[in-house]
Amino acid sequence: MPISKRGIKQLSAGIRKIIDGRDVDLRDNREGVFSVLKNDIHTLANMKNEQVDALRRDRDMLKDTLADISHQLKTPLTSMMIMAELLENALAADGPPLEKHMEFVTNIKTGLARTEWLVSALLKMAKLDAGAVDFSREPMLSDALIGLALEPLRILLEVKNQSAEIAGETELLCDKRWTAEALTNILKNASEYSPDGAVIRIGSGTNPICAWISVTDGGTGFTSAEAANLFKRFTGSRSDKGYGIGLPLALAIMRGQNGDIQVDGGGKGTGATVTLKLYK
Repeated sequence: MPISKRGIKQLSAGIRKIIDGRDVDLRDNREGVFSVLKNDIHTLANMKNEQVDALRRDRDMLKDTLADISHQLKTPLTSMMIMAELLENALAADGPPLEKHMEFVTNIKTGLARTEWLVSALLKMAKLDAGAVDFSREPMLSDALIGLALEPLRILLEVKNQSAEIAGETELLCDKRWTAEALTNILKNASEYSPDGAVIRIGSGTNPICAWISVTDGGTGFTSAEAANLFKRFTGSRSDKGYGIGLPLALAIMRGQNGDIQVDGGGKGTGATVTLKLYK
């Protein structure tokens, strides 16, 4: 049986619908190589749909598993934090507290707080690695996003007598919660590597390719060798108290939104600049 031009057009249209995710029955019970081809394509499309459904089920299962892990880990950490506070209060109520006991309590609380942050960061990283995060894209002014990102760092900046200088304003299309998380990690890194009393400069703008927010610390910059390891997990931190996961987490968040992070190491007395980009 000859293959007609009309038959090829119909098959091509059916294949395009399958690519778009629609259900199309291409089966043909007639004889001939063209009918065999249509049946094979139909079988292949069904196999593809089954694989997509299986991946979707695995993704949903991973989301639930990560949520369970998060709950199971945070519950005992919260309990220990409460117990440490109760111990601190009890020691304080017993007259002059023993200096060593109070030191132990302080260390416990500090360690628990750091552990809680690390667990939270690792769970977020696992979600991003698994593609289990659905990023939204909503318009938001950069000033509002910067305000959200700075809020968790107010005490850190106050303790180090540092200030944030904000210049420029632009509109971003991003996931507010996740992008603020990425920016907080960048700002925290800038604060840690700036001296007491330093000014952290935050800028924003747009160009034909992307919208961006930049953070320049008040330090002395870093070498190209340090820059190469900056976004490697557990190796990029230059602080004894760091884990080397904050910047990799920020990078994963930005790339999950069709964005990226650019770094200028500065040097010769000039602080490093880290720029978050959201491509249009």
